[in-house]
Amino acid sequence: MDEEVFNIQIRKFLKNVGVTSQREIETAVRAAIDNGTLKGEETIQTKVTLSIESLGVHTEINGAIDLV
Repeated sequence: MDEEVFNIQIRKFLKNVGVTSQREIETAVRAAIDNGTLKGEETIQTKVTLSIESLGVHTEINGAIDLV
């Protein structure tokens, strides 16, 4: 295994995850504020699941996003 290639590929994957996740969260929060589900001053509990079926990996990462 080429460690440099491996590291670069992981970084590319994580960049895609980060950009996509941010876009989805922003869209969902704005829609929830627009439809009255959120007021815009909450803390939103979050969970991301990382799954790599071929390696048997299943990890949950919990967090929170403050809107104010």
